Amino acid sequence: MRHHFKTFMVAAGLAGGIALGLAAPAAASECGTDKTIDIAEMNWATAAALAHIHAHILGDGYGCKTDIVSGDTVPTSASMFAKSTPAIAPELWTSALQEKLDAAVADDKVFVAGDTFLGGGLEAWFIPQYVADEHPELKTPDDVIAHPELFPSPDDPSKGRLYGCIPGWVCEIANASLFKAYDMENKGWELFSPGSAGNLDASIARAFTRHEPILFYYWGPTTILGKFPVHQLDMPPVDEAGYKCNTNPDCKDPAVKTGWPSSPIKVVGAGWLKTDAPAVADYLSKVTMDRTDISKLIAWGDDNKADAEATAIHFLKEDKDIWSKWVPADVADKISASMM
Repeated sequence: MRHHFKTFMVAAGLAGGIALGLAAPAAASECGTDKTIDIAEMNWATAAALAHIHAHILGDGYGCKTDIVSGDTVPTSASMFAKSTPAIAPELWTSALQEKLDAAVADDKVFVAGDTFLGGGLEAWFIPQYVADEHPELKTPDDVIAHPELFPSPDDPSKGRLYGCIPGWVCEIANASLFKAYDMENKGWELFSPGSAGNLDASIARAFTRHEPILFYYWGPTTILGKFPVHQLDMPPVDEAGYKCNTNPDCKDPAVKTGWPSSPIKVVGAGWLKTDAPAVADYLSKVTMDRTDISKLIAWGDDNKADAEATAIHFLKEDKDIWSKWVPADVADKISASMM
């Protein structure tokens, strides 16, 4: 492998790290630059796996010198927008950053290479596929709400239970608003707060393991959606004004029935890559993945207790049909050879 990894905390305007290993300098003629290309590893599973995937492909396939650096949405974006470092953010959720992102693009600090996932981020209500198979009439929230007896609460079986979102998250407010908009309390339902992401995941996993019915909110791409066969309910069309009110606890208007708008998730690169490493910039424009594929990958990592590096290696060994479309054939051959 031509790349190496370095633990690195990105903060607004600050960067530092400890090198864990050194690689021979890359030939500029292969990569386009002899600068180190630092890649942000965010602190969630999909972003972490993608960082290591891109590091291997750029290091083993293009001969680039790469570093994996740790970060999170706000500090990483602040550093990139101000100083063009790190060089790559493989999974940047940009809905709350759009104005600053546009300004950084205009200043050539960064460029948006493309979408990380087809369709962006996903939020919806789900039921198990086995429930949908047994009850094909359950297609929309209204269909499910009409049958609380099919999703009994463990605490009060006379009521149906909707497993909501994590306390303190925006989706907690959105789910509470939808619960009101559908008048679910008067239709025999309770809105259950899971208390934490771990508790929500445990409740979902327990239901699937026991082949029990469950109605729950979730988002993707995530391990849960990759691990379990779920059926996404057909949410109403997105009402932008209604959603804005639904997620604002100070809004006095009545809650409305609406789907969730897709969250934009972008591959963002430092501006200098376009001039110094055009092959890398071109590569980044092609790396969009299907949400189902990335969810399955991180579910594999979870099942096998694999870290981000091991998950990336598994992907490069087992899913060449996906990543080989991102690179020229000779680059794909180099990457495959490095996996042997």
